Amino acid sequence: MAETVSENRLTRKLVDSLYVEAMVLADEARAYFEDHGVTARDQLSPATRVGYAVESLKVTTRIMHVIAWLLTWRGEAAGEIDAETARRPDRRLGEAGTTDAAATEQFPEGAQQLIVASTDLYDRVRRLERELIDPPERQRPSPARSLLGRLERAF
Repeated sequence: MAETVSENRLTRKLVDSLYVEAMVLADEARAYFEDHGVTARDQLSPATRVGYAVESLKVTTRIMHVIAWLLTWRGEAAGEIDAETARRPDRRLGEAGTTDAAATEQFPEGAQQLIVASTDLYDRVRRLERELIDPPERQRPSPARSLLGRLERAF
């Protein structure tokens, strides 16, 4: 029998919460990079401006990967796709470029905050995905847990 989202500790409430967070962040990023960040960008040196443009694309990419992944799990929770399909490699969280913290030091504070927020959200969803695809119970048990298990069985 296929596992469902709730059997893997990925509840509909968690998915919906992350989805709302991702959509709000996407809207904030769009507003910043299209409106508020334009003036700040124009004050940067040409080389820094290129890095700024690259980082704005990375922010957008991270967020869109998260949204696509969450939509897959929303579909699984709603019964629109089965758990096996949701776990296929093409449904995994897409790779997103990493940010060079030293390169972003010259960016306006608003851009830096969006970079940090998108990276944080992406990293949390990445950890969640790893837990779902390779749950801890399938991973090599820790020696401490093995000892606790033996003690429980002995007494």
